[in-house]
Amino acid sequence: MMRTQCLLGLRTFVAFAAKLWSFFIYLLRRQIRTVIQYQTVRYDILPLSPVSRNRLGQVKRKILVLDLDETLIHSHHDGVLRPTVRPGTPPDFILKVVIDKHPVRFFVHKRPHVDFFLEVVSQWYELVVFTASMEIYGSAVADKLDNSRSILKRRYYRQTTPSPSSPGSVTQVTQLFSICSRCWMPLGSPLMFVLC
Repeated sequence: MMRTQCLLGLRTFVAFAAKLWSFFIYLLRRQIRTVIQYQTVRYDILPLSPVSRNRLGQVKRKILVLDLDETLIHSHHDGVLRPTVRPGTPPDFILKVVIDKHPVRFFVHKRPHVDFFLEVVSQWYELVVFTASMEIYGSAVADKLDNSRSILKRRYYRQTTPSPSSPGSVTQVTQLFSICSRCWMPLGSPLMFVLC
């Protein structure tokens, strides 16, 4: 009788220990996933071969126009949560700007691997940043993305971007991009595609 009680107690202890161990492993895996999610990915940036560099030097560089918001970054300001960013995700950087005499903090999330993308693509194209945001915000974000590499020299903001309702918008876009024959512009808005 004592032996069966001892075996029953041992089985209960082993079952409890197994459940406790499973729970511990679950928490550990969850923590590791969280750590891995925010680790920086490092790439080896291979320089262009001499032949490729020579060929690129012989042709006029094409221009790649990139939309800042929702293409290169996601951002939200104080008190506004974006459904595209998981709650609790830390921003890559925080910008503090003054708009209409009111300080506003923007929480900026870079697209995954955007730094690597800009570094590599800047070898092939002249990069231009295009945004419908205010210059004070767009300039600060572009400066952070550029990171003193001088790859985002040309920037266009709300002040230089025509609104679709303005009567001269097609003329303004044509003037803005007088080099459209060398220009490639991935756009999020079909209306802007029609205007170009």
